[in-house]
Amino acid sequence: MALFSGSTHSVADDCPHDFGVHRALDTTGAFLGPLAAFGLLLAAPDHYDTVFVASFCIAAFGVLMLVMLVRDRRQVLDEPQPASLRGALGLLLLPGFRRVCIGAALLGAVTLSDSFVYLLLQQRLAIAAAYFPLLPLGTAAGYLLLAVPMGRVADRLGRLRVFLGGYGALLGAYLLLFGPFGGAALLVVTLVLHGLFYAATDGVLMAAVGPMLPVQLRASGMALVQTGQSVAALASSVLFGAAWTRWGLHPAIALALAALVTAGLAALWILPLREEGRS
Repeated sequence: MALFSGSTHSVADDCPHDFGVHRALDTTGAFLGPLAAFGLLLAAPDHYDTVFVASFCIAAFGVLMLVMLVRDRRQVLDEPQPASLRGALGLLLLPGFRRVCIGAALLGAVTLSDSFVYLLLQQRLAIAAAYFPLLPLGTAAGYLLLAVPMGRVADRLGRLRVFLGGYGALLGAYLLLFGPFGGAALLVVTLVLHGLFYAATDGVLMAAVGPMLPVQLRASGMALVQTGQSVAALASSVLFGAAWTRWGLHPAIALALAALVTAGLAALWILPLREEGRS
Protein backbone atom coordinates (compact mmCIF):
# COMPACT_ATOMS: atom_id res chain seq x y z
CA MET A 1 0.00 0.00 0.00
CA ALA A 2 3.01 2.26 -0.34
CA LEU A 3 1.28 3.98 -3.23
CA PHE A 4 -1.21 5.74 -0.99
CA SER A 5 0.42 5.62 2.40
CA GLY A 6 4.11 6.33 2.17
CA SER A 7 7.35 4.47 1.70
CA THR A 8 8.44 1.29 3.41
CA HIS A 9 11.90 0.36 4.53
CA SER A 10 13.88 -2.29 2.74
CA VAL A 11 17.48 -3.33 2.18
CA ALA A 12 19.32 -4.15 -0.96
CA ASP A 13 23.11 -4.10 -0.85
CA ASP A 14 25.99 -2.49 1.02
CA CYS A 15 26.50 0.34 -1.48
CA PRO A 16 24.85 3.68 -0.60
CA HIS A 17 24.37 4.40 -4.30
CA ASP A 18 22.37 1.16 -4.68
CA PHE A 19 20.35 2.02 -1.62
CA GLY A 20 19.75 5.46 -3.10
CA VAL A 21 18.38 3.96 -6.32
CA HIS A 22 16.11 1.65 -4.35
CA ARG A 23 14.83 4.41 -2.10
CA ALA A 24 14.28 6.75 -5.05
CA LEU A 25 12.15 4.14 -6.84
CA ASP A 26 10.20 3.37 -3.67
CA THR A 27 9.64 7.06 -3.01
CA THR A 28 8.23 7.47 -6.51
CA GLY A 29 5.23 5.47 -5.30
CA ALA A 30 5.08 7.48 -2.10
CA PHE A 31 5.01 10.65 -4.21
CA LEU A 32 2.43 9.53 -6.75
CA GLY A 33 0.16 7.83 -4.22
CA PRO A 34 -1.11 10.86 -2.26
CA LEU A 35 -1.33 12.81 -5.50
CA ALA A 36 -3.51 10.10 -7.07
CA ALA A 37 -5.65 9.89 -3.94
CA PHE A 38 -6.11 13.66 -3.96
CA GLY A 39 -7.13 13.52 -7.61
CA LEU A 40 -9.64 10.75 -6.95
CA LEU A 41 -11.23 12.73 -4.14
CA LEU A 42 -11.43 15.80 -6.34
CA ALA A 43 -13.22 13.75 -8.99
CA ALA A 44 -15.47 12.00 -6.46
CA PRO A 45 -15.70 14.12 -3.27
CA ASP A 46 -16.25 12.20 -0.02
CA HIS A 47 -16.02 8.85 -1.83
CA TYR A 48 -13.20 7.52 0.30
CA ASP A 49 -14.15 3.97 -0.56
CA THR A 50 -12.89 4.70 -4.08
CA VAL A 51 -9.44 5.50 -2.70
CA PHE A 52 -9.33 2.33 -0.63
CA VAL A 53 -10.49 0.12 -3.50
CA ALA A 54 -7.97 1.67 -5.90
CA SER A 55 -5.21 1.30 -3.29
CA PHE A 56 -6.12 -2.35 -2.72
CA CYS A 57 -6.12 -3.16 -6.44
CA ILE A 58 -2.71 -1.54 -7.03
CA ALA A 59 -1.25 -3.21 -3.94
CA ALA A 60 -2.58 -6.59 -5.09
CA PHE A 61 -0.99 -6.04 -8.50
CA GLY A 62 2.33 -5.22 -6.81
CA VAL A 63 2.23 -8.39 -4.73
CA LEU A 64 1.41 -10.40 -7.85
CA MET A 65 4.43 -8.91 -9.62
CA LEU A 66 6.66 -9.86 -6.68
CA VAL A 67 5.37 -13.43 -6.62
CA MET A 68 5.69 -13.97 -10.35
CA LEU A 69 8.84 -12.05 -11.28
CA VAL A 70 11.09 -11.63 -8.22
CA ARG A 71 13.36 -14.41 -6.99
CA ASP A 72 15.29 -14.36 -3.74
CA ARG A 73 19.03 -14.85 -4.20
CA ARG A 74 20.39 -16.83 -1.29
CA GLN A 75 24.08 -16.76 -0.54
CA VAL A 76 25.63 -20.11 0.35
CA LEU A 77 27.48 -19.76 3.63
CA ASP A 78 30.52 -21.80 4.61
CA GLU A 79 29.26 -22.10 8.19
CA PRO A 80 25.53 -21.36 8.19
CA GLN A 81 24.11 -20.32 11.55
CA PRO A 82 20.40 -20.07 12.32
CA ALA A 83 19.23 -16.54 13.01
CA SER A 84 17.71 -15.96 16.45
CA LEU A 85 16.83 -13.13 18.79
CA ARG A 86 19.77 -14.05 20.98
CA GLY A 87 22.08 -13.97 17.97
CA ALA A 88 20.74 -10.58 16.89
CA LEU A 89 21.20 -9.10 20.37
CA GLY A 90 24.65 -10.65 20.48
CA LEU A 91 25.63 -8.34 17.65
CA LEU A 92 25.70 -5.54 20.19
CA LEU A 93 28.98 -7.05 21.40
CA LEU A 94 30.58 -5.76 18.20
CA PRO A 95 32.03 -2.37 19.25
CA GLY A 96 31.46 -0.50 15.99
CA PHE A 97 27.95 -1.81 15.51
CA ARG A 98 27.05 -1.06 19.12
CA ARG A 99 28.21 2.54 18.74
CA VAL A 100 26.12 2.95 15.59
CA CYS A 101 23.06 1.53 17.39
CA ILE A 102 23.52 3.94 20.29
CA GLY A 103 24.11 6.92 18.01
CA ALA A 104 21.13 6.09 15.76
CA ALA A 105 18.83 5.61 18.75
CA LEU A 106 20.02 8.87 20.29
CA LEU A 107 19.33 10.79 17.09
CA GLY A 108 16.00 9.02 16.69
CA ALA A 109 15.07 10.22 20.16
CA VAL A 110 15.24 13.85 18.98
CA THR A 111 13.49 13.34 15.62
CA LEU A 112 9.92 14.60 15.45
CA SER A 113 7.21 12.77 13.57
CA ASP A 114 6.65 13.98 10.02
CA SER A 115 3.09 14.86 11.02
CA PHE A 116 4.38 17.48 13.46
CA VAL A 117 6.48 19.08 10.71
CA TYR A 118 3.44 19.34 8.47
CA LEU A 119 1.22 20.60 11.30
CA LEU A 120 3.75 23.30 12.12
CA LEU A 121 3.85 24.35 8.47
CA GLN A 122 0.06 24.44 8.33
CA GLN A 123 -0.12 26.64 11.42
CA ARG A 124 2.67 28.97 10.30
CA LEU A 125 1.26 29.43 6.77
CA ALA A 126 -2.48 29.02 7.47
CA ILE A 127 -2.76 26.25 4.87
CA ALA A 128 -6.31 25.08 4.24
CA ALA A 129 -7.13 21.65 5.64
CA ALA A 130 -8.07 20.39 2.17
CA TYR A 131 -4.47 20.84 1.01
CA PHE A 132 -2.82 19.43 4.12
CA PRO A 133 -2.50 15.90 2.60
CA LEU A 134 -0.34 17.36 -0.17
CA LEU A 135 2.42 18.53 2.19
CA PRO A 136 4.13 15.10 2.33
CA LEU A 137 4.58 15.36 -1.43
CA GLY A 138 7.19 18.07 -0.87
CA THR A 139 9.24 15.76 1.35
CA ALA A 140 8.78 12.87 -1.06
CA ALA A 141 9.86 15.02 -4.01
CA GLY A 142 13.03 16.15 -2.24
CA TYR A 143 13.76 12.59 -1.20
CA LEU A 144 13.14 11.30 -4.73
CA LEU A 145 15.49 13.81 -6.33
CA LEU A 146 18.24 13.58 -3.73
CA ALA A 147 18.36 9.87 -2.77
CA VAL A 148 20.73 8.81 -5.57
CA PRO A 149 23.02 11.89 -5.32
CA MET A 150 23.31 11.44 -1.55
CA GLY A 151 24.18 7.79 -2.10
CA ARG A 152 27.02 8.88 -4.38
CA VAL A 153 28.20 11.41 -1.82
CA ALA A 154 28.18 8.70 0.84
CA ASP A 155 30.27 6.46 -1.41
CA ARG A 156 32.90 9.20 -1.59
CA LEU A 157 32.84 10.92 1.79
CA GLY A 158 31.73 8.15 4.13
CA ARG A 159 28.37 6.75 5.04
CA LEU A 160 28.22 7.75 8.68
CA ARG A 161 29.40 11.26 7.84
CA VAL A 162 26.54 11.69 5.38
CA PHE A 163 24.13 10.10 7.87
CA LEU A 164 25.12 12.62 10.53
CA GLY A 165 24.97 15.43 7.97
CA GLY A 166 21.35 14.49 7.28
CA TYR A 167 20.50 15.54 10.82
CA GLY A 168 22.13 18.87 10.08
CA ALA A 169 19.55 19.30 7.31
CA LEU A 170 16.81 18.35 9.78
CA LEU A 171 18.14 20.95 12.20
CA GLY A 172 17.90 23.54 9.43
CA ALA A 173 14.26 22.61 8.82
CA TYR A 174 13.46 22.95 12.53
CA LEU A 175 15.22 26.32 12.68
CA LEU A 176 13.09 27.60 9.80
CA LEU A 177 9.92 26.47 11.57
CA PHE A 178 11.06 28.31 14.69
CA GLY A 179 12.22 31.47 12.89
CA PRO A 180 10.37 34.56 11.68
CA PHE A 181 10.30 33.67 7.99
CA GLY A 182 7.08 32.81 6.17
CA GLY A 183 5.51 32.53 2.76
CA ALA A 184 6.22 30.11 -0.06
CA ALA A 185 9.98 30.19 0.61
CA LEU A 186 9.46 28.73 4.09
CA LEU A 187 7.28 25.97 2.68
CA VAL A 188 9.63 24.99 -0.15
CA VAL A 189 12.93 25.19 1.74
CA THR A 190 11.58 23.34 4.80
CA LEU A 191 10.21 20.48 2.71
CA VAL A 192 13.39 20.24 0.64
CA LEU A 193 15.50 20.07 3.80
CA HIS A 194 13.11 17.45 5.17
CA GLY A 195 13.52 15.39 2.01
CA LEU A 196 17.30 15.86 2.14
CA PHE A 197 17.26 14.54 5.70
CA TYR A 198 15.64 11.30 4.56
CA ALA A 199 17.87 11.00 1.49
CA ALA A 200 20.98 11.28 3.67
CA THR A 201 19.85 8.92 6.43
CA ASP A 202 17.33 6.30 5.37
CA GLY A 203 19.30 4.02 3.05
CA VAL A 204 22.72 5.39 3.96
CA LEU A 205 22.50 4.10 7.53
CA MET A 206 21.70 0.59 6.32
CA ALA A 207 24.60 0.72 3.88
CA ALA A 208 26.89 1.77 6.74
CA VAL A 209 25.72 -1.01 9.03
CA GLY A 210 25.81 -3.86 6.49
CA PRO A 211 29.60 -4.35 6.27
CA MET A 212 29.87 -4.39 10.09
CA LEU A 213 27.73 -7.52 10.37
CA PRO A 214 28.26 -11.22 9.66
CA VAL A 215 26.41 -12.29 6.53
CA GLN A 216 24.11 -14.74 8.30
CA LEU A 217 22.88 -12.06 10.73
CA ARG A 218 23.03 -9.00 8.48
CA ALA A 219 19.24 -8.58 8.10
CA SER A 220 18.76 -9.14 11.85
CA GLY A 221 21.34 -6.48 12.65
CA MET A 222 19.76 -3.97 10.29
CA ALA A 223 16.36 -4.67 11.83
CA LEU A 224 17.85 -4.15 15.29
CA VAL A 225 19.18 -0.71 14.35
CA GLN A 226 15.89 0.36 12.79
CA THR A 227 13.85 -0.94 15.73
CA GLY A 228 15.89 1.04 18.23
CA GLN A 229 15.72 4.15 16.07
CA SER A 230 11.96 3.83 15.51
CA VAL A 231 11.13 3.23 19.18
CA ALA A 232 13.22 6.27 20.14
CA ALA A 233 11.48 8.39 17.49
CA LEU A 234 8.08 7.29 18.79
CA ALA A 235 9.03 8.37 22.31
CA SER A 236 10.32 11.68 20.94
CA SER A 237 7.03 12.43 19.19
CA VAL A 238 4.99 11.60 22.29
CA LEU A 239 7.16 13.88 24.44
CA PHE A 240 7.02 16.70 21.88
CA GLY A 241 3.23 16.45 21.75
CA ALA A 242 3.08 16.58 25.54
CA ALA A 243 5.43 19.61 25.62
CA TRP A 244 3.35 21.38 22.96
CA THR A 245 0.18 20.76 24.96
CA ARG A 246 1.65 21.86 28.27
CA TRP A 247 3.93 24.78 27.37
CA GLY A 248 2.84 25.87 23.90
CA LEU A 249 4.31 25.72 20.41
CA HIS A 250 7.43 27.90 20.64
CA PRO A 251 8.81 26.44 23.90
CA ALA A 252 8.26 22.95 22.50
CA ILE A 253 10.17 23.75 19.28
CA ALA A 254 12.96 25.44 21.26
CA LEU A 255 13.25 22.30 23.39
CA ALA A 256 13.35 20.12 20.26
CA LEU A 257 16.10 22.29 18.75
CA ALA A 258 18.21 22.15 21.91
CA ALA A 259 17.77 18.38 22.11
CA LEU A 260 18.73 17.89 18.44
CA VAL A 261 21.90 20.00 18.79
CA THR A 262 22.90 18.12 21.95
CA ALA A 263 22.22 14.72 20.41
CA GLY A 264 24.10 15.67 17.24
CA LEU A 265 27.20 16.63 19.19
CA ALA A 266 26.98 13.44 21.23
CA ALA A 267 26.57 11.35 18.07
CA LEU A 268 29.62 13.05 16.56
CA TRP A 269 31.59 11.55 19.45
CA ILE A 270 29.80 8.18 19.60
CA LEU A 271 29.65 7.15 15.93
CA PRO A 272 32.80 5.37 14.64
CA LEU A 273 33.60 8.03 12.04
CA ARG A 274 37.37 7.52 12.23
CA GLU A 275 37.11 3.76 11.84
CA GLU A 276 34.98 4.29 8.75
CA GLY A 277 37.53 6.70 7.34
CA ARG A 278 40.32 4.09 7.71
CA SER A 279 38.27 1.25 6.16
